[in-house]
Amino acid sequence: MDRSTRPETHYAAPSALVQGKFVDDVIIAVDERGDIVSVGQGRQSGAIPLKGIVLPGMPDVHSHAFQRAMAGLAERASPVGDNFWSWREAMYRFAEHVGPEDIEAIAAQLYVELLRHGFTTVAEFHYMHNAPDGSAYADPAELSKRIAVAARTSGIGLTLLPVLYQTSGFGGRPPTEGQRRFIRTSSNFIKLVEALQSNFEGDPQVVVGIAPHSLRAITPQSLEEAVEAITRLNKDAPIHIHAAEQDREVDDCLAWSGERPIDWLLNHAPVDRRWCLIHCTQATDSEIARLAASGAVAGLCPSTEANLGDGVFPLPSYLRQGGMFGIGTDSNVGVSPADELRWLEYVQRLVNKQRNLSESESGAHTGAGLFCRALAGGAQACGRKIGEIAPGYRADLVVLDSDHPALIGHRGETAIDAWVFSGNDTPVRDVMVGGRFVVENGRHRAQDDIFARYRRCITGLIG
Repeated sequence: MDRSTRPETHYAAPSALVQGKFVDDVIIAVDERGDIVSVGQGRQSGAIPLKGIVLPGMPDVHSHAFQRAMAGLAERASPVGDNFWSWREAMYRFAEHVGPEDIEAIAAQLYVELLRHGFTTVAEFHYMHNAPDGSAYADPAELSKRIAVAARTSGIGLTLLPVLYQTSGFGGRPPTEGQRRFIRTSSNFIKLVEALQSNFEGDPQVVVGIAPHSLRAITPQSLEEAVEAITRLNKDAPIHIHAAEQDREVDDCLAWSGERPIDWLLNHAPVDRRWCLIHCTQATDSEIARLAASGAVAGLCPSTEANLGDGVFPLPSYLRQGGMFGIGTDSNVGVSPADELRWLEYVQRLVNKQRNLSESESGAHTGAGLFCRALAGGAQACGRKIGEIAPGYRADLVVLDSDHPALIGHRGETAIDAWVFSGNDTPVRDVMVGGRFVVENGRHRAQDDIFARYRRCITGLIG
């Protein structure tokens, strides 16, 4: 059917964030495919009212869904001290027990929680490929497809990023036993990506990209092969990679190559706007300047970075140089865009002993500015037409309850400031993804069934 002849549904927003500015009395027309076809201003008889402040849905640029179920299991002090690397060993042990049904149940529950807090797309950095003993499933895409089923069940948009993981350290060191569920040869990985691309071709809710895990988990040759393969399949497909998360990672990269991880990527890989470099918490001033100039997105996950003791990304410097960023939930100890944005600003305040550090213009709204920047960077990193209320974009809308205690009396930018900087109770009332309401009056349409499956799963795993 031609787009111009598709049936349309009209929605009336009393106030909406349209292309970075708040506008009153907005009429949004959505076609049956779930795309916005027009945005106007005024009153329209018969339009369905959106009862609150309407925002574009936020993209989550970095998630490991299965880790949602291990929250709290690595918070016991060790007599020899704890860090990212000891947490990673706990994660490996947990991952040994997670089966296909568990992956699906955990992901679906997580995605419900993300939606209820205002995320409408998730970039799933998915590195669980094999059975617990390291053998391949009959369908090599079994676990990737479980992620896609969970996304479809919950209604969230999905950027599916199968992970290439081959080595345990720089220079091609063999993988450890704890990593056997993640390992793929380059040829098998490319076949997996090709199968997923074919499976979801034409699906407006799913984009397939790739995620070379990190420079310590791949070789330069396998990185080159993976990037060439995804570019052949889709020249615009997103490419995500962990970079410079820990001091030890930087030291090992220097010992291996003489270069720091971000510098190595910018010197040897075709880093451009398709790329999202995750964390970058150990970045120098020159790396920050180069990353900003590359057009790539920095994928920042403040709750997880705090939980793991990763360090602090130098956000003010990066923003001054025009850098793009998105926010992610990573290990999913946090599931709210407001929480991630709050942490993003607060850690800068703690380090620098000043306030409103992500804004340099007098009078600018800090929460609203962070929100709009994260929308733009997140949409770019997810490789989807999202992040704006504009024709041609997906109808991913979040309606904030203007009668929520945190928002009463607030309008426009101050409403976002109040959401970001005033507590943990979500004011999200309704959520639309791809033209369909998945959350109404604060309840997800399938939350009871999804939670029942999650409860059975987590009881078995924790037990």
